[in-house]
This record gives sequence, structure tokens and C-alpha cells, in this order.
Amino acid sequence: MTSPDPPGLAALGPRLPSPVQEVVDGRFERRGVRLLLKRDDLIHPELIGNKWRKLAPNLAAAAGRTVVTFGGAWSNHLRATAAAGRLLGIPTVGVVRGDELAGRPLNPSLARCAADGMRLHFVDRATYRRTSEPGVLAGILRAADAEEGYVVPEGGSNAAAVRGCRALGAELRGRAEVVAVACGTGGTLAGLAAGLAPGQRALGVPVLKGGFLTADTEALQRQAFGGPRGDWGMDDRFHFGGYARVPDELDAFAADFEHRHGLPVERLYVAKLLYGLVALAEEGAFARGTTVAAVVTGRPLP
Repeated sequence: MTSPDPPGLAALGPRLPSPVQEVVDGRFERRGVRLLLKRDDLIHPELIGNKWRKLAPNLAAAAGRTVVTFGGAWSNHLRATAAAGRLLGIPTVGVVRGDELAGRPLNPSLARCAADGMRLHFVDRATYRRTSEPGVLAGILRAADAEEGYVVPEGGSNAAAVRGCRALGAELRGRAEVVAVACGTGGTLAGLAAGLAPGQRALGVPVLKGGFLTADTEALQRQAFGGPRGDWGMDDRFHFGGYARVPDELDAFAADFEHRHGLPVERLYVAKLLYGLVALAEEGAFARGTTVAAVVTGRPLP
């Protein structure tokens, strides 16, 4: 099966469908569980993993207009959008959470965005929390001199992105009983679940604490498809304290997984997903004979 590229983006050369890799890991094997890795981290060297799947339909819809999007100081989504802008010759504006950052040297992530041509606009945290309000958003766009821009929400998750992620589920039809993915906004899970076949279940592992992603994912499916799609659920026990929190225990787990399987493990999302799956396997959450596919949505970035 191949996944069609949105008009104008095929020239970027995405690797679709992304490969599926089986790994033999005793922690799963002794429970009678087979582990597959869906290597979305290999789709494109700069628009990595679910960033390609969510951004591609939005970039096509932008039709050359300035793309305005949102994120924190370490946002992988901002980095991917900036890279896409450079590769496609599209202007980009990144609205960054935290106006206290405006007068400081850019961290490596934001410096990469700027080097790729993204114009950064910093807003205070209270205003940032209200960007879904039309009046607040309009004020931000005016202040950023981007009133005619095409707006992509934080994390890239909107109806177009969710429909784009449906292809991920379609590529995994018949490959696994359970397909698991780390969740930041719920968009990838919403589309993944919609693309799977009957009898397959999608499992989301939130990387943020708060327990709000179930409602957000339900809302995204309503926006994209008019109602719920697929069999899916979440286990919110593996956020390790919140977004971008990587305590020593998680870092050690990721380093061990890298050593076992020769796979670079991205810490903010993928490590939490894999840790959660190991814990679930050891709890007996998967019946013997189950095949679990873990979606590798990213890789460590310099």
C-alpha cells in the first residue's frame, strides 16, 4: 500500500509507506507478545514521522501562503514547520509561548527554526492559553504581521491533519492487534484509529499530565469525520511528570533500549511510549499471541 502525497509535496521525496521493523525483546517475548516498530521516523529527514503526516495536508491547503503556527520553546512541531517552509519556499511564523524568551539568546531548537527562515513571535503565557479564541488569535496575527496567513494549531492537530494521519492506520491494517502511539495533542491517535481495520485497537500514551487528551481526541474526530471512528483508548500513567520531563529513570530506559536494538530513541515522546508498552507487557495487559506495533514518531534531534 502507498500513501498519496498532497499536491506539490511529492517532490520532497517522503518514504511512504514507512517501514515496519520487528524487534525481539525478552520483556515481550516471555509474555508471548510480538513487538513491531512502525518507523515513521524514516519518512523524511526533516519532516519526521507524524510531523509529515500532519503537516503535509496543511501545507498543501496553505497554497503558498505564510504558515503561522504555535509551540513552546522546544517544540518539534515548530522545527518541522520551519524546515518545511525552507524546503518549499513558504514563509513561516512561529508564535512561541513565553514572552520572557524574547530578550534571551535562542535555545538550539528555536535557533534552528530561525536559521530555517521562521520568523519568531513571542507572546505571554496567559495570552497563549487563549489562542483558540478568535479575537485573541486575530490580535496575535496582527501583532505578528501575519493577518493573511494560514493558521496551523499547536502540534499541527486539526481536521486536515487527522485525516492525513488516517493513512498511518491504513498502512498497519492486518499487521497488529494493538497499535500504540505517544500523544501530545491527540491528532495522530485520532487519525490512526480511523484508519485501522475492524478488530484492531489503537492505544495512546499521553506525554503530558492532566487527563484531558481523551476529550481532545474525541473532538478532533468529530471535526475530521463527523463523529467517533475506530477502537481506541489511552493510558495516561507514563507522562513522567509532564511534557519535556525526562527523569533519570526514563533516560536510562531509553539508553538501554538503544543498546538492545540499535535504535535511536527520542526522549520526549518515543521513550515514554516504549516504557509504557514494556510496563503493560509485564503487567499482562496483552494476551499471549498479541502483536503490538509501536509507532516511532520521531528521533533525537541535534
